[in-house]
Amino acid sequence: MEISNEKGARIYTPLILKLYDLWVLQISNNYAWRCHTDNILLRHFQINMAAKHLDIGVGTGYYIANIKDGSDNITLLDLNPNSLSAAAKRIGAHRISQVIQHDIFMPLPESEKGQYDSVSLYYLLHCLRGTMHEKARAIEHASQALTDRGTLHGATILGKGAEHNGFGRYLMTVYNKKGIFSNAADSLEDLRTELESYFDKVEIRQYGVVAVFTASLKKQTAPNNQNAEK
Repeated sequence: MEISNEKGARIYTPLILKLYDLWVLQISNNYAWRCHTDNILLRHFQINMAAKHLDIGVGTGYYIANIKDGSDNITLLDLNPNSLSAAAKRIGAHRISQVIQHDIFMPLPESEKGQYDSVSLYYLLHCLRGTMHEKARAIEHASQALTDRGTLHGATILGKGAEHNGFGRYLMTVYNKKGIFSNAADSLEDLRTELESYFDKVEIRQYGVVAVFTASLKKQTAPNNQNAEK
């Protein structure tokens, strides 16, 4: 089954991106998802960002822009050109090696495989269409971008099994109905299973309803399932 992520990506207009940091990174993270942006997410990003870095699902570029001593060899990849433009401008052209408009459900260009010391997936998986097993296509493609010693890191908002408060339940209902999120069935266990399909070392911690993860020691052979490349 072909799954399109264009509907979810289209919401990030220039106007929405101007409001993103306030609404998502401050209000929603603190009060709905209960996962502090700077103390948890930015810190996790900073610890795991390596010399040559690929950021998938770039948002507004907040994390990289706020890691001043981070990599200056950065590739930005996103389906939405507005997000790519905003993030590149915020981070600074001197730190950006290339900007790629691409759907991570599709295979990466051969030139990008095995090239990166770190790859980030922050607040992307809960926006992708399908079940967590179907979303693993994105994890597979991200893993292929890494060197053998590279690390995948990121965060995603959980649905199934997560203890949402009233504010979070309201946002989950609205966002899933509108197609902004597709995470009602996303569980911590399913996320771990899919990460372990592509990596030998997986670490996940849950803060509020957000799973914050790192994965390294990528497997050399893709698992024999529907996500593997034909």
